[in-house]
Amino acid sequence: MSGLLFTIVGPSGAGKDTLMRAAQAARPGLALVRRVISRPTKAGGEEFDGVSEAAFQSRLSRGDFALHWQAHGLHYGIPADITDRLAKGETLVFNGSRAILSEAAQTFPGLRILHITARPEVLAQRLSERGREAPEDIAARLSRAALPLPAGLNVIEIDNSGALEPALAALLHALDGEDVPV
Repeated sequence: MSGLLFTIVGPSGAGKDTLMRAAQAARPGLALVRRVISRPTKAGGEEFDGVSEAAFQSRLSRGDFALHWQAHGLHYGIPADITDRLAKGETLVFNGSRAILSEAAQTFPGLRILHITARPEVLAQRLSERGREAPEDIAARLSRAALPLPAGLNVIEIDNSGALEPALAALLHALDGEDVPV
C-alpha cells in the first residue's frame, strides 16, 4: 500500500501551521511530519525538533533527511523516514519551502502541493502579532511573499486571509483529493 504526501507552502504569516494543526484535529489519521530546524525548540511556533547547526550538519551527512534547505539563516530538514511511512500507507503533510518544490516533486512523484496564501495586509498583521521578527525582518518576509512558485507543478491555492473555517474546509477537500471550492 502506498500513502499520500502533501507539502504545505506559502509565505510567513499565511497560517500554514494553524491550518495543519486544525486539519490533524479534524482528521486524526493525518500525520504531520516534524521538521528538524537549526534553532532552539523554545523558539516557538510549530512543533519541531530543534538542533544545533553542528547537529544538523551531522544528521545531513548521515543521510537523515529526505529533503533539506536553508531559509532565514536556518537549516530545515524533512526526516528520511517519510519514505518508509509512505510505504506503510500513511497520509503525511509537511511544512515545506517554495525553494525546494521542484526537487521535492522529483524525489516524491506523487507529491501534492498546497499553497496557502493571504492578502499582504493580513500577512503583515500576523507577522507583527507573533512578535518574533524585527520590523525590517517582517518587511523582508513580505517582499518574498509574492515570489512565484516554480513552473510546471500541480499546485492547489488556498486563501487563508479571513476566518479559519473556509480555509480549513478547502484544505480538507484538497487532502481528500477533491476540487477546492472557490
